[in-house]
Amino acid sequence: MLIDCHMHTYLCGHAVGHPTDYVRAAAGRGLGMVTFTCHAPMRNEAVFRGPGIRMTIDELPEYRDLIAEAAQLGRELGVEVRYGIEGEYYPDERELHEHWDLLETEPFDFVLGSLHHQLPGFRAWLLAQGGPEEIATAYFELAAKALRTKRYDSIAHPDLIRIYGTIPPFAPESMEGPIRGMLEAAVESDTCLEVNTSGLIKQLFELHPAPTILGWAAELGVKLTLGSDSHHPDHVAQKFPEVTALLKQLGFTHLHHFKGRGRIEEAL
Repeated sequence: MLIDCHMHTYLCGHAVGHPTDYVRAAAGRGLGMVTFTCHAPMRNEAVFRGPGIRMTIDELPEYRDLIAEAAQLGRELGVEVRYGIEGEYYPDERELHEHWDLLETEPFDFVLGSLHHQLPGFRAWLLAQGGPEEIATAYFELAAKALRTKRYDSIAHPDLIRIYGTIPPFAPESMEGPIRGMLEAAVESDTCLEVNTSGLIKQLFELHPAPTILGWAAELGVKLTLGSDSHHPDHVAQKFPEVTALLKQLGFTHLHHFKGRGRIEEAL
């Protein structure tokens, strides 16, 4: 069964289309299940918000209603629709306590963790770490720390630091040690990493994480989720055939998805 575990709604301010449009696109592409994971509300705007980044906490009920409406259409079209969220991880965990409470009390099916280094508070913290090598090392060490919290079902686009300008792009081989440290944390914590196909249509035009990183992940036995990170209905399941072929070539045999925060294994 084809599954897309990362789709957004217009509430984030930088996606277009109604969730029902995404469900129609999913049905047209033969998907059996989708999960919406719009950006979670975060209270501290100076650190996490910026213009057009995420819904407010007051908009969460609207988000619930949108996904419920999409789920109703999905039942008619043969696409199961699940209720997820794209959460945040940040170096100062004191900023995350209210967020973590939301992740535990809201009835999400699936919680992605993200390290959005391009947000103002995160970027300022990283730039204080030193030059590009120190920044990349700090980023992957933080990703490992996020995995070890076990508060997230999967970590989204885990090599995002390679794009969006906090540091220049770099080859994964130059950061093999810190990256392997992140992968080992995924195995130790039994937490998934996301294969995010949106990287193939922007910036470096390379999968998140890069194929080299996925090769290391296969060696270590890292579990994976798969998502398009759709911000437009046309993005649903983007590049899935070639990406699943690559995963098989690298030695992966299964992908994973979540319902009621429980992990389900699906053969590739």
